[in-house]
Amino acid sequence: MANDSMIQIPPALRIEGLRKVYDDGFEALKGIDLTVPQGEFYAVLGPNGAGKSTTIGIVCSLVRKTAGKVWINGIDVDEDFAAAKRSVGVVPQEFNFSLFEKVRDIVLNSAGYQGIPRSEAVDRADYYLDRLGLYDKRNIQSRGLSGGMKRRLMIARALVHDPKLLILDEPTAGVDIQLRRGMMDFLSELNENQGTTIILTTHYLEEAEALCRRVAIINRGEIVEDTDTKSLLSQLNTVTFVLDLANRIKKPPQLTEFKCEMVDEMTLEVVLEKGQELNQVFAELTAAGVGVLSMRTKSNRLEELFIGLTGQPTEVSA
Repeated sequence: MANDSMIQIPPALRIEGLRKVYDDGFEALKGIDLTVPQGEFYAVLGPNGAGKSTTIGIVCSLVRKTAGKVWINGIDVDEDFAAAKRSVGVVPQEFNFSLFEKVRDIVLNSAGYQGIPRSEAVDRADYYLDRLGLYDKRNIQSRGLSGGMKRRLMIARALVHDPKLLILDEPTAGVDIQLRRGMMDFLSELNENQGTTIILTTHYLEEAEALCRRVAIINRGEIVEDTDTKSLLSQLNTVTFVLDLANRIKKPPQLTEFKCEMVDEMTLEVVLEKGQELNQVFAELTAAGVGVLSMRTKSNRLEELFIGLTGQPTEVSA
């Protein structure tokens, strides 16, 4: 009998040599490789036309590949697509349900499509509707939901069969900050407590920085970076901090090792180069009689890297 410790768990998603050439000759994907381990929270980013949406479309069977292989939870999609699809939940960018169908029925019908018995499906549907703040709306037509609620409904529908892999294509687009934060908290909990692997595409790059442990960046049909988020961010040579001051100043203080500029009488910008310590900045400011109430980075660090790696505008969309 094989030792359980020797049994290797297949990755949630494995892509090898994936190519897509459209009829007009445009090569959207140029033989990309990508592996997403089980239990990972993974960001896939890319500018318009980079190949991100084509990749997700192929994985979800919405786009036919030209060449390459795709495995979902160890299952070759070419050999047993039905089995592979059962272990995946997909939340597309566009709403794709009937606006005249009731909220609970949308989730129940998806469960039925997955072969889940009705009695079990009701319990599952109600559980996810409750978790996503939609239980009180379960008996109304979906057209009565706000945009943010419709997106949460699509998440409930995608989760009703308890997939091991959840793919979300810009799930918070058009959602206000409060709802967006609630959705992200729910997804983080789903990943941490249930071990669900999550692949997220988003044009809110701060979400990727805050939530995802690994990031892949696609540009012009090729993966230009695939690493953990911490290592990626460490590539930045400088970071600019915006400091909100406790008292008004007339001119910027003279710091020994740091670039410091005054934005206004109550705000400073301080640039740290790689290896420099923020504590030293505070020590020098305190010595100069300047108090700091709060601080923040001037711009999203992942966004800065995205520009440097791709040379493209920072908007990331389908």
